[in-house]
Amino acid sequence: MEPRNFDGEADRPRSAGAKQTGRVLVVGPYLRARAGSADAQSESHVQRDAEARLDEAAGLARAIDLVIADAIIAPINQIRPATYIGKGKVEEIAALAKSLDVELVVMDCALAPIQQRNLEKELQAKVLDRTGLILEIFGRRAKTKEGSLQVELAHLNYQRSRLVRSWTHLERQRGGFGFMGGPGETQIEADRRLIQERITKLESELKKVQATRRLHRAGRQRVPYRVVALVGYTNAGKSTLFNRLTRADVQAADMLFATLDPTLRALTLPHGGKAMLSDTVGFISNLPTQLVAAFRATLEEVLEADVILHVRDISHEDAEAQQSDVDAVLRQLGINPDDSGRIIEVWNKIDRYEPEKREELLNIAARRPEDHPAMLVSAVSGEGIDALLAAIEERLAAKRTTLDLSIDASDGAGISWLHRNSEVLAKELHDGRFDMTVRVDETKRDIVVSRFDAVPHHAM
Repeated sequence: MEPRNFDGEADRPRSAGAKQTGRVLVVGPYLRARAGSADAQSESHVQRDAEARLDEAAGLARAIDLVIADAIIAPINQIRPATYIGKGKVEEIAALAKSLDVELVVMDCALAPIQQRNLEKELQAKVLDRTGLILEIFGRRAKTKEGSLQVELAHLNYQRSRLVRSWTHLERQRGGFGFMGGPGETQIEADRRLIQERITKLESELKKVQATRRLHRAGRQRVPYRVVALVGYTNAGKSTLFNRLTRADVQAADMLFATLDPTLRALTLPHGGKAMLSDTVGFISNLPTQLVAAFRATLEEVLEADVILHVRDISHEDAEAQQSDVDAVLRQLGINPDDSGRIIEVWNKIDRYEPEKREELLNIAARRPEDHPAMLVSAVSGEGIDALLAAIEERLAAKRTTLDLSIDASDGAGISWLHRNSEVLAKELHDGRFDMTVRVDETKRDIVVSRFDAVPHHAM
């Protein structure tokens, strides 16, 4: 559906037609960019296209099977404390919502509880803001116990500030004696207490999940598997790339937040080495802070990763703005997006371009600094995958030491230890001894040197 600019002009709404249920009106109340504003002057700020933003909001609504009756842009000059948008626009949207017979109005912004309540009164329809919409999607998509716990925790933290006698399972309680007792604990106070109790329980359960993850991570560290994590804007093609790299069958769809739960698979590198590839939840602009906090256990895989692949949909019209959004979330997690020794930019979906445009992109990538390369790939066709794997292997190898050693062939325990704790690059039998070349993590370098008299590679 084509978005329409609802800027107070005589823009006649389309006929609602027959009565339907589950219909939604999507509204983009976007601030007009003002020349000289802090945002406009900020070098890190990337201005998003309003129609692309609205299209994304409609995509979020469609992700939970809502029927889009209409999608409009409602530009505003300033945010109103009471209703976010001005009185005139509230009246126009109310008339449009009534004519379209919608049950839900999605506001593509973060609304304060009072703004949401006031809009619901004025529009005579349920109002959902961007945060609530994303939470609804996450609630439907989380499949594992961990994912469900994280989503519920985020949802309860969001709901706690929006209680307006919305829970009706408890009767009002009274204190004191007889009929003269005071009002006691009010309904809202009881609801908040119940929510807080549930939040405390969820946080305790998530701590157990984090402890289990730490055990799994410690197990992987004992085996010389490095971790490579995929991050990127939602629908950038991470899961498709994950399947291409690992020959897995993780769900991949042209849909926002098609996958939520993290997945780990073995990744075979060009020279036979192994790594663990982690597919994580997609990021999005204005990602609710509740979700960043709740999914921190999941995102620990990114925090611990040796190499991070920032997957970008280079064909998207808002590719630069999406990159800025992902960088912002990485900074929230304590990761420097400019860490060239750890992050590799992956420009995905080049199959959508004609050969001439593809050549232009290759030239742009070639002119980038050597310490900030960009790998052009198509997760669908497989183009550029071999070069990406080589780049991953090179980046991982840079963090490890290559050593030469000679070990008696009868030392089965020593040979077994080397296979478990290092990457064996070469192994040849000469006169009852194995001449080996191994690559080890810096934490194990001194052990290998002292136990096996190892020396730097080619120094023997």
